[in-house]
Order: sequence, then C-alpha cells, then structure tokens
Amino acid sequence: MELCLAVSPGELTRAEQKILDYINTNTDAFLFSSIGQLAQRLGLSDATVSRFARHVGCADFKDLKSMVVEQAAGPAAKIAETLSRDGAFSPAAWLERQQLYLQKTARQLDEAEFNRGVEALVSARRVFLHGKNASSSLARMLAFRLGRLGLQVSLLPSGGSELLEGLLQAEKQDLVVMFSFSKLSREGRVILDYSRTAGYRTLAFVSRTCIPPEERADISLFAYRGEEKEYHSMAAPTALLDLTVLAVTSRLGARGTESLERLHRLKTDYFPMG
Repeated sequence: MELCLAVSPGELTRAEQKILDYINTNTDAFLFSSIGQLAQRLGLSDATVSRFARHVGCADFKDLKSMVVEQAAGPAAKIAETLSRDGAFSPAAWLERQQLYLQKTARQLDEAEFNRGVEALVSARRVFLHGKNASSSLARMLAFRLGRLGLQVSLLPSGGSELLEGLLQAEKQDLVVMFSFSKLSREGRVILDYSRTAGYRTLAFVSRTCIPPEERADISLFAYRGEEKEYHSMAAPTALLDLTVLAVTSRLGARGTESLERLHRLKTDYFPMG
C-alpha cells in the first residue's frame, strides 16, 4: 500500500522515512506489531516511532494503526481492526460479540421470506449449491445436512468454465442456492443472469440489507457478519443455516425422518461399532 499522510514524505526525517517505507511494504506485519517490536525491527527507539505518529497527525501509535487500517485493504487489516477495537483481545468479549451478531440477525429476519426459502428448498426437484472462498464451507455443510434429509443436492464448482458445466444442469423446478455476503461475485452474476434463461429459482444468503434489483435473488436471507472493516464472522450465517435445516426437517415431516432412519439402519448394518 501507499499510506496517505497529512505531511509530504520530504518533510520526514530519515528515520521517519524508514518507518513509512516499512508500513508501505510490510503492512500486515506492521498491523500486528507492538511499538517495541516495530522499533526493534527497524533499529530505532520507541520514542522515534511515537514522534513519527504525532508528526503525521496521529495522537499515538494506536491511532497510527487505526489510520493504516482505514487505508489498507484485505483480511489482515480486518483482523487487526477487530483485535484492536476493544484493546487486548478477549475470547469472552469475542464470543459476546457473536451473540450481538446473532441478535442483529434475528431482528432482521423476515419470517415470510424465510418461510419462502424453506418452501423453495422442500419443493425443488434438485438443489444446487454455490459457495466461493470461505463460503464454500457453508455450501458443503448445507449440502451435507440437506442430503441426509433425502433432498437431491449438488455442489456447483466455485468458478470458471466448470461452474457453467454444472449450472447447465439446472432447469425449471430446480433451486440454486448461493452465498453473496459483502458483494455479488462474478459467479453470482452468472447464476442470476442464467436463471432468466434456464428458469430455475435462486436463494441467496446475504449480509446486505440494501441490494440493487439486478443483484437480487428470488429469495434473500440475511445474516449479520460484522462491520465492513472487521473480520467477517461466520457465526450468524452458520446459525441461520442450522435454523434453515431444522425448518426444512419440520416441513418435510415423515419424508425427512424416514431418510434419517434409513441412514441410521445402514450405519447399524455396515458400521455397528460406530
């Protein structure tokens, strides 16, 4: 990155230019360094680093880090912002924050839309699931859960021409489920666009409340994952998936429980010791 400062690089001392160069070229390492670690790494004193922070318009070293986070992009910056928000990292505080995310998700839950999603899953001839990057784990979990209930489920390749080959199988009476949290991916655009030709329905798990019409799936289910520059948690999306599976199980009634019973009998016959 190239850090934008309130002063020009020419106004910095040689030591301060050394600090700036390190931030620009080792942003991730800087974000996870204490003032002492940074000073030692650069062969400077803590006081020199503190003076640099004040010279560029920051109150202190912590404020300097916040400025870098604001201008940086990528997962390291998000994690650093999350860890520094409440001072020293606390597992208990982090878990309490996940409770807040769940509460926000619950407040935003549109029960009518949720029920539409459940009905779409139950009534679909086949369910195709698409997840990319971290969301691929959610797609796999949902495929596992729905498959155990006897639904016909297929995982779509994450991208490239292989996605098109998988999507080509989706037709009317099918449902394509996608995960489109912070933004709509290129693959997500393909899924939505091709639905107009193939006639399948779409269901999207999202973390945005305001979505342009051209980026909207037929059904959208919201899960809160944190603020834009935070580490994006999967706690609420996972809970929403569990809720969806339980609702689908209830909606299927005997059909779903029979599938689970058949699976149990197979396990008993072939793997009696577990």
